[in-house]
Amino acid sequence: MKLDLKTPFSVLFSSKASTGKAKAKHALVLSITDSAKLGTLAAVYDKKTGGAISRALKAGKFAGKAGQVLSLVGVDGVPADRIILVGLGKESKLDNIAYENAGGHLLTHLNANGVKTAEILFESGKKAKDGEAIARVAYGARLAIYHFDKYHTKRKDELKPSLDTLTFVTPAEKDAKKAYAELEQVAEGVEFARTVVTEPPNVIYPESLAEECKKLSQFGVKVEVLNRAQMEKLGMGALLGVAQGSVKEGRMVIMQWNGAAKSKKPIAFVGKGVTFDTGGISIKPSTGMEDMKYDMAGSAAVIGLMRALAGRKAKANVVGVVGLVENMPDGNAQRPSDVVTSMSGQTIEVLNTDAEGRLVLADALWYTQQRFKPEFMINLATLTGAITIALGDLYCGIFSNSDALCKKLEAAGNATGEKGWRFPLGDEYDKQINSDIADMKNIGDGRGAGSITAAQFLQRFVNDVPWAHLDIAGMAWTKKPLPTVPKGAVGFGVRLLNQLVKDHYEK
Repeated sequence: MKLDLKTPFSVLFSSKASTGKAKAKHALVLSITDSAKLGTLAAVYDKKTGGAISRALKAGKFAGKAGQVLSLVGVDGVPADRIILVGLGKESKLDNIAYENAGGHLLTHLNANGVKTAEILFESGKKAKDGEAIARVAYGARLAIYHFDKYHTKRKDELKPSLDTLTFVTPAEKDAKKAYAELEQVAEGVEFARTVVTEPPNVIYPESLAEECKKLSQFGVKVEVLNRAQMEKLGMGALLGVAQGSVKEGRMVIMQWNGAAKSKKPIAFVGKGVTFDTGGISIKPSTGMEDMKYDMAGSAAVIGLMRALAGRKAKANVVGVVGLVENMPDGNAQRPSDVVTSMSGQTIEVLNTDAEGRLVLADALWYTQQRFKPEFMINLATLTGAITIALGDLYCGIFSNSDALCKKLEAAGNATGEKGWRFPLGDEYDKQINSDIADMKNIGDGRGAGSITAAQFLQRFVNDVPWAHLDIAGMAWTKKPLPTVPKGAVGFGVRLLNQLVKDHYEK
């Protein structure tokens, strides 16, 4: 399998603006806050164009608000066939997310208008460091340009973005290059996650996704793959019970990035990788089942995170573990009321074969904490539909046995825009998964608190390790484009967890 992860356009930085005659399909971009006052650069080009920019502002079609973009076509006095004004919003509220969103809005506008090259004369606002702010604009554009046209045979060219090159003109060229070089590696991780989530399930299945993981070795990640026989020997009956209904054998992939001293304990991330989820014998309705190719988005986030951390040479010791299965309803599939024995030795009554992700994670979490003794574990999973009822597509659900870890996650979420909301855990919920014939059952009593009882199930496999569970069922896919996320796979979790590592575990 070949994944096309080539950067679709180039980002350049320069200390000098171009001069000369106007070039076709070339844009000159200026940023303006919602004060609608011309900055130093905008004033210079307003004078060169005989007041064209100030006249556009007075006309009232553009007020510098976040998300606003305006093209002035056929303006004399500049080496471009158009000037584009991009709004940043309130100067007092400018932050990394605002700059990234501005880059995303700009990128969408450039492609919609067939622009091939653009020169950005960016003014970041008084409180910002120009180099970092400009890098964030470039990063937002890079995230927004993602597209997946692999299977188009006739419309492929028209679907490709028109943009070839973005050039940022700034006196902080050195700082901008340095900041963007690191952000570009995070974008690579996000793009990897988006691509493997978007690929169809006949292309991405446990074995093929494990092969993609192996490619991380070129970035210095140590990769191990456990097959069915190896997992049977380890006693992973919970994960293997899910996998047994498919002709595609399950896999577990262990990835290690060692960027710190050997004496430093690793941190661990664990992902649910159900590459397609029919529900098994407890089969799902056919309507919407095609979406179940993204039931492996938790594993995609972990793999994408490892790609990002290795790419930017993170100074941390990090373990990524993903349990990969396909949940199918054939004659060998597990049945409702089967009892399986997990790697921990705890027994599980499987009352609903569509509550399978927690079975996969049970063995993956146990394996991770037993082998690596990590400082903490965070797992990501498209685990429950119930979380989307509670939070929609604006927040993931956070469940944790550690107040400190939870606060760090919430802060990283606010910094990146990949936000989470904490839910309760407790004995009252935990007793709802006690089984009459086994140690536990894989669903709670009744229909209420389904996301919480699922988290309680996972907590039984972490012992005393600081742990957080991110239920990302509402965050893995978007049906409407966002400023830095095209419609489709989001790659949620890569930016969030990269920020967590950067802020707290690379000191």
